Amino acid sequence: MAKVISTLFISADGVAEIDPDWHFPYFDENMGRAVGEDYDTSDVLLIGRETYDSFAGAWPDREAAGGEDAGFAKQLGDVRKVVVSRQPLEFTWRNSELVQGDLVDAVTELKADAGIRGILIPGSISVVQQLLAAGLVDELRLLVHPVAARKGRRLFDEGETPYHLKVTATEVFPTGVLRVIYAPTGAPAPVGYDEVTDQVPSGE
Repeated sequence: MAKVISTLFISADGVAEIDPDWHFPYFDENMGRAVGEDYDTSDVLLIGRETYDSFAGAWPDREAAGGEDAGFAKQLGDVRKVVVSRQPLEFTWRNSELVQGDLVDAVTELKADAGIRGILIPGSISVVQQLLAAGLVDELRLLVHPVAARKGRRLFDEGETPYHLKVTATEVFPTGVLRVIYAPTGAPAPVGYDEVTDQVPSGE
């Protein structure tokens, strides 16, 4: 079964809506390597309409320009791109298609496709939120910037049920960016204050 992986740039206070002013000063070769590793895990990109418009408005031109980022631009162009949109789209970027029907049903079908190795969701906060709620995200790969953005859309929206996560890998970059890979996990056993009093500092 294919893994669904979300990869996001995120601030220390949980904002995943990128502002170039706080994002690009921390982008270095380490972050570039991490991004490349994330994209190499998958052969399908699952992206929302806004992310598609942003990518399609930039990467085909960068591929054509033949600059330093042309190789990555070609990789993005070659990969299968499944786009989530409530409205029909006319695609200008090769290998792009529209999600057919309900998002959760479509992703469940993609995960079960034996010909798919992995499904990567770059950005696309709304898509990630819906799939987290449906229990379909296998990994959250976060590049946590050492900045409190204080405004912008956050990854974790309001809800009644907590998302419990386990850390599967961490890495600290010289810029202060923390790379954290989480996987969903079950809730821990209920514990109250009375059960942890022996762990409270003694005050001595």
